Amino acid sequence: MGRKLQLGALLAVLTLAGGCAPAYYALEEQLAEIRSIAEAAQSAAEQAASQTASGAEQAAEQAQAAANEALAAANAAQAAVDATNERMDRMFEEAQAK
Repeated sequence: MGRKLQLGALLAVLTLAGGCAPAYYALEEQLAEIRSIAEAAQSAAEQAASQTASGAEQAAEQAQAAANEALAAANAAQAAVDATNERMDRMFEEAQAK
C-alpha cells in the first residue's frame, strides 16, 4: 500500500510537472518575444533621437544663417541711416550759414 501511495504521488508530481513544462516554455517564448519587441522599440527610439538631433542641428544652423543675414542687413541699414543723417546735418549747416 505504501508503495502504491509513493507511486501515485510520483505520478501526480510528474503529471503536474509535465503540465507546467509547456506553460513554462510558453512563458519563455512570450518573454523572448517581448524582449525582441522591446529591443526593436529601443533601436527605433535611438534612431529617432539621432534623426531628431541632426534635424535640430540643421534647423539651428539655418536659424543662425538667417540671423547672420538679418544682422548684415541691419548693419547696412544703419550705415545708410548714418549717411543720410550726415548729409542732412551738412544741408542744415549750409542752410544756417547763408
